[in-house]
Amino acid sequence: MTSTAISEIWYTRCPVPTPVGLAAQLGFLEEGFSKEGVTLKSIIDSPDREVRQSHFNHTLDWSFRHGGNVPPIRARSEGRKTRLIGITWTDEFQAIITLSGTGIRSTKDLKGRRFGIARRPEGIVDFMRATALKGLVSALSLEGLALDEVDVVDIALSESVLATQEGPSLFGLKRRQAYGEEIAALVRGEVDAIYVKGSTGLEIAQLIGAHVVIDIGFHPERSIRNNNGTPRPLTVNADVLANHPDIVAGFLKLVVAAGEWAGTHPEETAHYVAGETASSIDWVRAAYGNQLHRHLGINLDDESVAALDEFKTFLHDHGFLEADFDVADWIDPRPLADVLRPSLQKRA
Repeated sequence: MTSTAISEIWYTRCPVPTPVGLAAQLGFLEEGFSKEGVTLKSIIDSPDREVRQSHFNHTLDWSFRHGGNVPPIRARSEGRKTRLIGITWTDEFQAIITLSGTGIRSTKDLKGRRFGIARRPEGIVDFMRATALKGLVSALSLEGLALDEVDVVDIALSESVLATQEGPSLFGLKRRQAYGEEIAALVRGEVDAIYVKGSTGLEIAQLIGAHVVIDIGFHPERSIRNNNGTPRPLTVNADVLANHPDIVAGFLKLVVAAGEWAGTHPEETAHYVAGETASSIDWVRAAYGNQLHRHLGINLDDESVAALDEFKTFLHDHGFLEADFDVADWIDPRPLADVLRPSLQKRA
């Protein structure tokens, strides 16, 4: 790595299992870049709303992003000059839940019932809505049901997701957990079922004594599990890659190293992910499975790319994108190939 003409780099990751988050917690990123005189700053942890907005629309120059795929896909559809340089696939709890008194026991019972999906104010892409909608469509498809056979009810939210880190907080906690409004609508009887995911979704489902109608998070078909978090793309501003490939290579080396470290440290990895997700270790193990440490590697394999393209098409078909685009044109495989080549040669 060299720091030619760059003194500051921004990065961001979602509060989910990612090797970028692991590299940050392990100190790999800070140590690696500080040696080169480059200051690494976290977008999502910034107190400045305009800076944090780049987590969702990739507007900040000299930045990397790793996490859910809806925001970077949307940003690309809006013409943002980014490049896709890696993908991770970490399966997670994804479920349709209801309360015991609704009479809904299986996916077939959703026909004609009210399914609540939150709708946030305009401003940034509504990734939570897209995620819930895809989870519902995937679940319905397993029973041969169409989306129009369910009564989708909007749960209107008054705040942008950017506001969840602002204002009063209990005990200095940085952000509010998801699904509060959806759970409230379910408990009030305004909807009959909702979608939740990850360790937070699992914990909330347990808290209210929910009935899990279906859990698709570890379904054998990848197309059913395919959603905002599966797969998760790693993207970078195109100018960084074009003008400073050494910076991109350095970042990727540290992230790949974190994924490799995870593979031999299952217990420690689960504890670090608990910190990322603001969940206890038990919820992390239950939501992501006992093989979590084996699924934090970076790749650009054909299956992951195809899944990303499939989900991009879903987003376009359901009106979440400004325009369609070719995922293959978005990818630059060279940086990851260069980083992985020495380890592949060693194995050979």
